[in-house]
Amino acid sequence: MQSENKMFDDLVKMVNGFAGTMAGMGREAESGAREKFREWVGGQDFVGRDEFEAVKAMAAAARDENEALKARIAALEAKVSGVATGATGAKRGGVKKAAAGA
Repeated sequence: MQSENKMFDDLVKMVNGFAGTMAGMGREAESGAREKFREWVGGQDFVGRDEFEAVKAMAAAARDENEALKARIAALEAKVSGVATGATGAKRGGVKKAAAGA
């Protein structure tokens, strides 16, 4: 059904034009915001997934090596402590034997 009222037709055309203009402005604002975001992200020091995974693997290997070295140090310290304790006990025992024999 068509309206015979020219004022109503003009109002509908104006609202349609306004809606089109607003949609265009929205698309333009969105593309501008996307571009600004891309510039901001590009300026940041983000790493890619492959670089992250490589560094993660290196960190895991370093942790494993660190644990192995800790165990090795503990074993060497125990060995040195055992040698030092045995040497001290032998010297004391030797002194006691010498004193007892005299």
